[in-house]
Amino acid sequence: MKDFRIGKINLWLILAGFIVIIIGFLLMMGAPSGEKFNPDIFSTRRIIIAPLVLLAGFIFVIFAILFNPKTKDK
Repeated sequence: MKDFRIGKINLWLILAGFIVIIIGFLLMMGAPSGEKFNPDIFSTRRIIIAPLVLLAGFIFVIFAILFNPKTKDK
């Protein structure tokens, strides 16, 4: 296990990023409207806030993978 490149800190950061991504998808999700047109699909929450939260989550996961805690001590 000593040769494993991703440490505990990285795994916790990746988990936090995935939680942010899940929150973004939950913000984008809505109740089914059936056959009627639902104008709520154009709400600010679904077309602006949720994609920004998702983008932040994906960027954070990339950062968590690349984060090297050993270089922080130097």
